[in-house]
Amino acid sequence: MQRFAAPDSTEAESSLVSDTQYYLNLTPRQLPSRYFYDALGSALFEAICQLPWYRITRAEQRLLSSHGREILSRLEPLTTLVELGPGSGEKLASLIGSGRKRRSPLTVHLVDVSAAALDLAHRTLNELDAVDVVLHEATYETGLREVAGGHRNDGRLLTLFLGSNIGNFDRPGANAFLRSIRAALAPGDALLIGVDLVKPEAELLLAYDDPLGVTAAFNRNLLVRINRELDADFDLDAFQHRAVWNAEASRVEMHLVTVGRQRVRIRRAALDITFEDGEIIWTESSYKYRPSGIIYSLEATGFRRLEQWTDTADGFALTLVEAM
Repeated sequence: MQRFAAPDSTEAESSLVSDTQYYLNLTPRQLPSRYFYDALGSALFEAICQLPWYRITRAEQRLLSSHGREILSRLEPLTTLVELGPGSGEKLASLIGSGRKRRSPLTVHLVDVSAAALDLAHRTLNELDAVDVVLHEATYETGLREVAGGHRNDGRLLTLFLGSNIGNFDRPGANAFLRSIRAALAPGDALLIGVDLVKPEAELLLAYDDPLGVTAAFNRNLLVRINRELDADFDLDAFQHRAVWNAEASRVEMHLVTVGRQRVRIRRAALDITFEDGEIIWTESSYKYRPSGIIYSLEATGFRRLEQWTDTADGFALTLVEAM
């Protein structure tokens, strides 16, 4: 196992400082969802994936297990896999385990900003035979460029972007991100992408505001991180978790809603903010797709459709495309 050097801690803190300064001064106030994933946030998200109301992970796992051999056989000779945001590594392990016809060597690159997530995924994939794992503690774009710019064996490369993570981008942002993936790939390399589909509002809200309060803890942990890393004094009890379905934009929004008027100091960001009662901090958007919509976006950004599989019971789609 290899690990690419993590970003300098001073640089990472500087990004959190500048982003906090910028986004908390917008109207409405916002915080980028990428900062959810410190060690505690990553653990809370893994717990969310086990909740009965959050069906994305199980639906995607079923599709990968059922169609793994078909997916990988379409891409022979496949020598390199890259997963952007591997989570626990279980989905990738399922794909490799169900899809490999023989134990030929395979290099797997895992890209994530969370060291804890990378270590968890590495432990999972370490159980597989003839798999060499390389860790990239980096943003998706940086990690993919590192892989594409490094030594490549003969054979094809498959990039995976699963878990409906594309839903965290608005439509223009999603297309820009897909174009950045395409730019890093050679013609004939492939992308496997998972998207959560539009479904009834009640089902969506249960997935993002569960009765056990795990998602609420995940959301408020963003404030815990800012308190710890930027010497802030957010009162967690003064912020409530709220999820709403924005049908016009086809997205679930997660907010932190202030209870009462309050003043918050974020010393390392040199911010002194007064929140009014009921004011929100918008922390995440999760866009939902229709099967034809994700194909349209992929074809518009330089890919050609190979196949699409859908889980109709839980409303999820896997789409395999190749770079043109």
